[in-house]
Amino acid sequence: MTDATILDRLHAVIISRKGGDPKISYTAKLFTKGRGKICQKLGEEAVETVVAALDQSPKDVAAESADLLYHLLVLWAEVGVAPADVWRALEQRKGTSGLIEKANRGKS
Repeated sequence: MTDATILDRLHAVIISRKGGDPKISYTAKLFTKGRGKICQKLGEEAVETVVAALDQSPKDVAAESADLLYHLLVLWAEVGVAPADVWRALEQRKGTSGLIEKANRGKS
């Protein structure tokens, strides 16, 4: 099935790799290197996605976006955020102007 539930399934795989062998699992290797490295990789993938969006094909943007989402899910797993936590945050913002939502962030 190809839909947004892939993110939940991928997150489950990522969680299962915590404590795994970093010699055979890139994900386990990232966890071994720690939060700083995970954040660095996420930043690199974000930049690569932006660069692809500027002058590459939609296929390239999709591929870089997949890398970005994977590294974001690794970060979530590292800090203890489940995809459902993010989905709830998005749901709470539904129907609210982005400008209003941003202005209200500092008030709570």
